[in-house]
Amino acid sequence: MNKEMILSTIAKIMVFFSSLMLIPIGVGLYYGESSLTILAFVKAMVISLAIFLPLALIKVKSKFIYIKEGFIITSISWVLMAFFGCLPMFFSRQIPSLIDAFFEMASGLTTTGASIILDLDKISNSILFWRSFSHFIGGMGVLVLALAVLPEITPSSVQAMKAEVPGPQFGKLLPKLKSSARTLYVIYIFLTLLLVLALVLAGMPLFESVNHAFATAGTGGFGMKNGSIAYYQSPAIEIILGIGMLVFGVNFNIYYMILIGKAKEALKSEELKTYLVIVALASLAIAFSIFNTYNSFATALKDGFFTVSSIMTTTGFATVDFNTWPAFAKWIVLLLMFIGGSAGSTAGGLKVSRVIISAKAALNEIKKSINPNRRVSLHYNGKALDKTTEKNILRYLVLYFLIFGICVLLVSIGVDDLMTAFTAVIATYNNVGPGLEAVGPIGSYAFFPNFNKILLSLVMIMGRLELMPILILFYPETWRMN
Repeated sequence: MNKEMILSTIAKIMVFFSSLMLIPIGVGLYYGESSLTILAFVKAMVISLAIFLPLALIKVKSKFIYIKEGFIITSISWVLMAFFGCLPMFFSRQIPSLIDAFFEMASGLTTTGASIILDLDKISNSILFWRSFSHFIGGMGVLVLALAVLPEITPSSVQAMKAEVPGPQFGKLLPKLKSSARTLYVIYIFLTLLLVLALVLAGMPLFESVNHAFATAGTGGFGMKNGSIAYYQSPAIEIILGIGMLVFGVNFNIYYMILIGKAKEALKSEELKTYLVIVALASLAIAFSIFNTYNSFATALKDGFFTVSSIMTTTGFATVDFNTWPAFAKWIVLLLMFIGGSAGSTAGGLKVSRVIISAKAALNEIKKSINPNRRVSLHYNGKALDKTTEKNILRYLVLYFLIFGICVLLVSIGVDDLMTAFTAVIATYNNVGPGLEAVGPIGSYAFFPNFNKILLSLVMIMGRLELMPILILFYPETWRMN
């Protein structure tokens, strides 16, 4: 194991991450916030730089790393970013508990959007900005951002990107990894700026538009006001954000292919078609289910579409309390939490591609049961899928649901209501944010015991990194030299 390279890379990532605190410091100065709030960011940044800057300057003998080291770098970096990123919230006393602050920052970076803050009106603009900005940098990946703007951390940076980029398969857009990272972020920033412009034109103030665009781009869901998007009472804003969430739930490789003139090939994506069909069918099913409580079907469809878009992309914005919906509609919401968005997007969940491949694998097993001599192959996007990828996805599903069950069991220790415990894990594991009952759209995670908050924070990070980078930390063989 190349421990020097692991330490050096983590230190460089943390130095880069800490320097990003200069942006909310500027926001705080612009709005004339108290010295306590400004100094909270300064103190957090100084502490982090004092620890990691000397380590980043250490000369490393060998820069080569394997996938194991990539997993270690990624998982430790995310835990450290959540901890040091939460310090401004804690030092400013706007979140007096360090555990609560860690939960909030873990939720921000993993683009979960679950919150312990009960009154957003009491939170300063710089802290609100830092929360939303954490969605933006965590959505596409902090390591991807570092690779895009800094000199290459290591010739083996691909190992770290494999651990951070969501989805069953990792692929570079361009031959050079740095070019791929920059291309991803150019597309990401351009779409975010378009969303800011659309929200401003719809009547949302500029600062709030920027924050909501960050939260949408990262499919995170931290809001600026109590009541989330329902606060604005604006159908235009709801439609813009509903479409915006769907856009960021699409695989970014598709946007790249469109840019280089391969739109027809991109639009043939099986995952994209399935993603849009699920959104359409779920929106209609919910609209028909809740129609009798609305004055018009159009309004029911609008609320159904927004909720489906928010939940399936694991953003977590809310315009209505779906806790009050009929059981049929709530079960659709729960299923969407598991499915999630597309691979290679900023959304969480299992990913649509995994669901498609798993369903096809199950169908093939039925065919073989009927006719044992029948030879079947699994096709995805018009091509035969290799057996290794298929087996890896099925193994992932087994591990995914095994860990999910263990987490529900552990969270239930401190919670009396089964549905609250069950959906709290679903919402954090899949980086959705709101669940049902006490953790619903108008609820909060503040009531959980500290043990549950720490556990759910790690569950969020584990879900964002798709299990393996965190699990590998607890595997004894990981730490052997060879």
